[in-house]
Amino acid sequence: MPSRKIEDCEEILQYCWRDCSNTFLFLHPDEPQPFITCTYRSNAEQLKLYAKGRTEPGPIVTQIRQNGKHNLKPAKAFDIAFKKKNGTLDWSPALFKKFAAIVALQYPQVQWGGNWRTFKDLPHFQV
Repeated sequence: MPSRKIEDCEEILQYCWRDCSNTFLFLHPDEPQPFITCTYRSNAEQLKLYAKGRTEPGPIVTQIRQNGKHNLKPAKAFDIAFKKKNGTLDWSPALFKKFAAIVALQYPQVQWGGNWRTFKDLPHFQV
């Protein structure tokens, strides 16, 4: 199972997550709040994810087979989602854009997958 521990990421991503998630809460206290869905995952887990939408059911969720930013120790990426107060998830692009704007201001060296030209990966942040 992939890790959700921010401590499994590069130090700059640890600071980024802590600072930006706190800023998001301060600026948007009534909105669904971000949480980590993935930091490190093994190459075997990456291959299973890559199979989705190709040889396994479901939509394509990654373009990386192995040796991506999540597959390093420490990881060079984290993924997020948003949780409402009632515990349900919210995948609204507007929420990812708000979080990404905070990251861009506070940590310009961290790239957001939502800015990629081809495969838009809204939950993904990397160095």
